[in-house]
Amino acid sequence: MSIEKLQQYREQMRTELDKVVDFWQKYSHDTQYGGFFTCIGKDGKIYDELKYVWLQGRQVWMYCRLYRTMERFNKPEILEAAKSGGAFLRRFARIPNSGSPWKCAFCLTRDGKALKVQRTIFSECFYVMAMDELARVTGDQDMQAEAAQMMDQLVHWVRVDPSGLGRPQLSGDTPVCSMAVPMMLLCLVQQLTEGRSGEEVDKYREVGGWCVKQILQHLQRGGTAILESVSSEGKELPGCQGRLQNPGHALEAGWFLLQYGLENGDQELQRTAVDKFMEVPFLTGWDKEHGGLLYFLDVDGYCPTQLEWSMKLWWPHCEALIAYLMAYSHTKEPALLERFSQVYDYTFSHFSDAENGEWFGYLTQQGKVTLDFKGGPFKGFFHVPRCLYMCEKILDSILNKQES
Repeated sequence: MSIEKLQQYREQMRTELDKVVDFWQKYSHDTQYGGFFTCIGKDGKIYDELKYVWLQGRQVWMYCRLYRTMERFNKPEILEAAKSGGAFLRRFARIPNSGSPWKCAFCLTRDGKALKVQRTIFSECFYVMAMDELARVTGDQDMQAEAAQMMDQLVHWVRVDPSGLGRPQLSGDTPVCSMAVPMMLLCLVQQLTEGRSGEEVDKYREVGGWCVKQILQHLQRGGTAILESVSSEGKELPGCQGRLQNPGHALEAGWFLLQYGLENGDQELQRTAVDKFMEVPFLTGWDKEHGGLLYFLDVDGYCPTQLEWSMKLWWPHCEALIAYLMAYSHTKEPALLERFSQVYDYTFSHFSDAENGEWFGYLTQQGKVTLDFKGGPFKGFFHVPRCLYMCEKILDSILNKQES
């Protein structure tokens, strides 16, 4: 592929990222109570004032990462927005009367009153990401220590005793390992160790290795399928739950594993990341008739029970763009760049809103916008800007090497 084409990709990523950041700066900031609105219509109107903790954390992290690592976003208004979001989280997100001083709400009212708690770790995970990244740009050591303490609690909940999550073991319930849990912990390990050294990093090295082993257990059926959930022994589960595949999630796991393999010089893991966690879900998940990645699949060909299984969602395509561009940048295999181009063409022709900015998130199987809001309980300022940011960075690196 020509340098000119790669330059076009980079310019598109850069332009689109600027538009996305502008959209969220313009419409999402709550100047009265702090934090961010995330339920935002296609033209920027707020249609619900509830605040979802994991999306608050994601936006703080994203603003800080842009501020810290991209010169054009090193602006006081971005830092102030991140600080506002961080202060809102520190004041309201944790709900000590839940039984643990580290448990966070899932959803808050506009002024910070806890409304809903989930018996999962994801609000807490994005709290850790937000606090650590904000500590990096502010130098706040107490904030960094708080992130590390919550990380310790998360590891305890996942690996030792989950009772603090409020999840009793029921008599008919088989222990299940969801790929999302070790993926998220691996993401936090990479966040907390980036650019650091010493005893704290050594402690997380073991956690990172455990996460990788857990993720690899989801490679099943002789390496022909990535299953979303497996048993605690790493075996296939019976029924619909055991047969479920999520191509976008597997692709995201692929670039997490590739990144880890590169950081640790593990060439076998790098190859597994590309051949199994990228190629296998892509080949099974790409809709050959209409284009785009299907949301869920049943490994045996049954119709998945998730009602949205055939829809095309924004975030799996974001993960595919990152995965294939990262894979190409390290292997230089042309086929991987062709995969990136295939996803790129579909994504930018279907999700991006040229009129109002940002991306639509939910399409029919045929590729028509079916939910036209730009943000909601599950879509915030994260997957789209993270994708654009990472792709721009990777393209910068590729082009700098080719031009030198």
